[in-house]
Amino acid sequence: MGGFVRPGSLASKEDVAWNPVTGEMDLHAAEGADAVVNLAGASIGGGRWTEERKKLLRTSRVDLTEHLVRNLERLTRRPAVLVSASAIGYYGDRGEEVLAESSPPGNDFLSRLSCEWEAAAMGAEKLGIRTVIARFGIILSKSGGALPQMLTPFKLGVGGKLGSGKQWMSWVALDDVVGAIRDAIATPSWRGPVNVVAPNPARNADFTRSLARVLHRPALFPAPAFALRLMLGEMADALLLSSQRVVPQKLLDARFSFRIAELESALKRALEV
Repeated sequence: MGGFVRPGSLASKEDVAWNPVTGEMDLHAAEGADAVVNLAGASIGGGRWTEERKKLLRTSRVDLTEHLVRNLERLTRRPAVLVSASAIGYYGDRGEEVLAESSPPGNDFLSRLSCEWEAAAMGAEKLGIRTVIARFGIILSKSGGALPQMLTPFKLGVGGKLGSGKQWMSWVALDDVVGAIRDAIATPSWRGPVNVVAPNPARNADFTRSLARVLHRPALFPAPAFALRLMLGEMADALLLSSQRVVPQKLLDARFSFRIAELESALKRALEV
């Protein structure tokens, strides 16, 4: 997912035919774009992490981005900026540590995957294309991502904290994701990694209580860590039990205007309640 932005308006996005598996692209259609936004990648939570699934997660991110950069190199008129997705999974499980863009990566599967993904995108810098790496937190949207998967147990009245509930969750409203991408395109000083998260991360126990209040459901049934690991394997630790207390330092330094910085308001907005 992504697009080529044409001159004149950030709202003008051109569809460019390309095959992300083979790397074939309609270069004529891509010529003259001001910006490229690369949000492609198979869902991290879309299935148990078998070796085959891990391969898909890597090829749909790293290989695809390498193909994209090679195609950008072939253009006569290259875009001024590439905004390419990454994730706060880059940092791994870090407990109480406060994580800014300068913090080093972790050493689990998601961390290594994110490092490779970012390195592939940064190849565009060598072509003279300003490159912004958007490290997304948990994007609150009912149409995709983690939130819809969280809703089912709450709607059934059996929702609750995950594991100890002490782990930090760094979330962001979809409105602010869009705003950050627009600013990344429009602001020449932005380059390299940018944490796209709200300035107020929440512990999992607080997040689940807020979600329960918004849904008018109880949050009385915690999911033990051992049960999550039994059901989901390695994915449980990486996605549900790890702690990432991420701050959007570059956004704050740039005086980015968050539209929704409070968790409960963001949940209400995402669920339209």
